[in-house]
Amino acid sequence: MIRTILIDDEALARDVVKHYLKDYPDIEVVAECCDGFEGLKAITQHKPDFIFLDVQMPKISGFEMLELVENPPAVIFTTAFDEYAIKAFEVNAVDYLLKPIEKIRFEQAMQKLPGKLAKEENSSNELLETASLSPAQNSRIVVKSAGVIKIIPVSELHYIEADDDYVKLSTSEGNFHKNKTMGFFEQTLDPAQFIRIHRSYIINLAQVTKIELKEKDSYIVLLKSDIWLPVSKTGYVKLKAALGL
Repeated sequence: MIRTILIDDEALARDVVKHYLKDYPDIEVVAECCDGFEGLKAITQHKPDFIFLDVQMPKISGFEMLELVENPPAVIFTTAFDEYAIKAFEVNAVDYLLKPIEKIRFEQAMQKLPGKLAKEENSSNELLETASLSPAQNSRIVVKSAGVIKIIPVSELHYIEADDDYVKLSTSEGNFHKNKTMGFFEQTLDPAQFIRIHRSYIINLAQVTKIELKEKDSYIVLLKSDIWLPVSKTGYVKLKAALGL
């Protein structure tokens, strides 16, 4: 049997998918979830082969939920908003179904499933790397710490630091780690608010209190959290421009 989970806050949408799945006796629905938190728990528990996933849901979006999944399964996105179609395929989705879901489109998506299941292992890293490229990414970051999901508004970030295969997000509530690259955040965060001052640091301009010359052509910056960070030559140029100096 091929195992699937339905993750959608609309009961009617889940019912439609279940109705269409009656024509696929080799597929078993092992769980139904009405938000991303429930979906994350169900995926961890049941380890499905693929999932049907709504994009816009309460609490956290479908894209944000995927970021928190280790070894994510194949995905068929279901949503009423076609603006997310491009993002759906960027995360290597099996297909993208626009609500209300027509049976012919459902059948077309299911025809693509076997090939995606075969490639699932190779595509999981790509899925994790690009899943959060949704509009919400510009305003918040979702992390999981000690089994607890934390939503961090980007305005509360003090700085981001490279930390091996992760980045460290520094906030007034403490530090959190996320499996992303510095380049990812440099591209997705608002460049008017966040500046990469060093290969290892991105800072929130609102946190800057002082810039000092440490030695010839070498600067350091002081943040409101009383943290001094190094500034590279390139970073200093960017920082001056951003601050209008």
